[in-house]
Amino acid sequence: MNQFIRFSSYSPAADIVAAAICLVMIVLVVCSYISRTRSFRLFLSMVVLLFSASGLNILFYYLAGRTEPAYLYAVNWLRCAFHSAVLMIFVHYVAYICEVTHFPRQGHFLLFANLLFAVATVVEIIVTTQGLSFVVDDAGIRFARRGIFIYAYLCYIILCVVLLLWARKLLFRRIMLGFYGTLAISFALLIVQGLRNQSSYTVVSLLLPVVTMLYALHSNPYDAMLGTNDAAAMQDYVKFCREKKLDFIFMSLYMRVFDEEGKELPREMQSSIRQFAFKAVRRASLFKLSRGHMVLIFLKKNYPDYEKRIKSVVESFYPLYDQYRFDYKIVIGESVDEISRNNEYPRYIHNIHSFMPECSIHRVEAQDVVEFNRVEYVLKELMDISRSGDLNDPRVLVYCQPVLNVHNGQYDTAEALMRLELKDMGIVYPMQFIPLAEEQGCIHKLTEIILHKTCIAVRQFTEAGYMIKRISVNVSVSELKNENFCRDVIGIIESNGIPGDKIAIELTESQNEGDFILMKQKLDELRQHGIRFYLDDFGTGYSNMERIMELPFDTIKFDRSMVIASGTEERSRRMVANLANMFADMDYAVLYEGVERDSDETMCRDMSAAYLQGFKYSKPVPIERLPEYLRKKV
Repeated sequence: MNQFIRFSSYSPAADIVAAAICLVMIVLVVCSYISRTRSFRLFLSMVVLLFSASGLNILFYYLAGRTEPAYLYAVNWLRCAFHSAVLMIFVHYVAYICEVTHFPRQGHFLLFANLLFAVATVVEIIVTTQGLSFVVDDAGIRFARRGIFIYAYLCYIILCVVLLLWARKLLFRRIMLGFYGTLAISFALLIVQGLRNQSSYTVVSLLLPVVTMLYALHSNPYDAMLGTNDAAAMQDYVKFCREKKLDFIFMSLYMRVFDEEGKELPREMQSSIRQFAFKAVRRASLFKLSRGHMVLIFLKKNYPDYEKRIKSVVESFYPLYDQYRFDYKIVIGESVDEISRNNEYPRYIHNIHSFMPECSIHRVEAQDVVEFNRVEYVLKELMDISRSGDLNDPRVLVYCQPVLNVHNGQYDTAEALMRLELKDMGIVYPMQFIPLAEEQGCIHKLTEIILHKTCIAVRQFTEAGYMIKRISVNVSVSELKNENFCRDVIGIIESNGIPGDKIAIELTESQNEGDFILMKQKLDELRQHGIRFYLDDFGTGYSNMERIMELPFDTIKFDRSMVIASGTEERSRRMVANLANMFADMDYAVLYEGVERDSDETMCRDMSAAYLQGFKYSKPVPIERLPEYLRKKV
């Protein structure tokens, strides 16, 4: 019997702790949201195998301590089952490492790991049932010195180490160091166990790398106050629901002020949102897409009375609004396969927000999907226009609205207006695509295109003998943040061979101090090349007169709203007239927009008008038709 060695007395404490930790991890997985990836399923399988191995080991030693011969058969199979569970954990280790690293040769490693498991398991069953793996006598259990399990165990350790070393450049360095460190501790534990002739820590040593996996790669903690998860988790949830063909209800709450000002929700408000959301729908998931945007999702099948619960959530929100008075938008709807297919709910909801008034609730309708698809199509075309970089892109059209010069009675200036002509939609107007272009960062390319086409037209009109003073082009304030903005504008004007003063840039005033400083720098640089500047939409918002004086504007454009107000109320007319007189006295040209009737024209002429623009004179026309309004040199 020299081939057998007696280990020190077994203590179930380590296996009990390992089983408890496995249960804790399962509870954490159930109570939190973790992306249901293949690597997560492998991780979950390892936890179950570790729990099973702990139980099998405890039961083996318990029954092996009984003297009745009837237990010997069960003891043999328990030992085989324990060894199989341990080796299967190693197979999962190999598969997991290959999965998270996207290892290019994973097929070879997985094949070897599975073959080793099959051979080792068959041999283990044979030697165990033949009494060659261990014997039980009056003094306890003696194990074979060189059992097949030990060799297979060592082979798997070597395989895992080789795989990790081979894949060390495929994972983030800190994560790899975490795995190396955990494996080193596990190996040290096994060495200590061997030196002390112990067998209590086998499962614990295998458990440590799994704990590392949970923390490093699968931990996706909730927001402690709100109980929310992030946008990536929401995408995964939607994907899971679609795969399982599960319909869901979503409730979106958006409070714009928190996104714009970068503030966090007050703690009391977070607590209230959490309480009324989960009180009404206990099995819901709450996701935080931004500082001010949260989405509550729950499965429709779990709540046949979902309308009642939706009503409860909304009614609970009103007292919260009365307390904090933050503007909000609430969107309520059901899952739509067309949206779920591409996992587009954040953009889908955002598109609905774009036409909702503040402090309103919108129930999603079929038309919202149609509108979203239209927006997505326009966005796709905008991105393609931006990527192509073609300044002559035929999809971008230039329209012009002639502007009347009050002093000479001629149409010698105009405003360039952009249109898109798309294959599946026809003509698309600025209000339908400009906000999208600004949001997606492709507005500057559109400006370059319209500026280029406008410059070509100005050159052609001039060469044909038409008297054209200048054409103005609208520019978004956000474009000024582009470090190449001035270079691009100047380059386009010069490449078309026209003087800089033939082009004017229309800008709206910015309330942001940083934007104001940047605007001043860019306008001063462009001014050196003769380019003129219009302050657009004066009167539609807060106007800082001191800032206006500091910027090199040539023309102040009074918005149509001021024309309408002046025509309906004497007090408004006096105020507008005084402002216009002040600007005229300081050598600014005053341009009134939205002139539609003779009475509008008479009133504006009396209020220091230098230029008049509106449907009374012409609607926007293709720029090719502008010569119909221009005077030719004699």
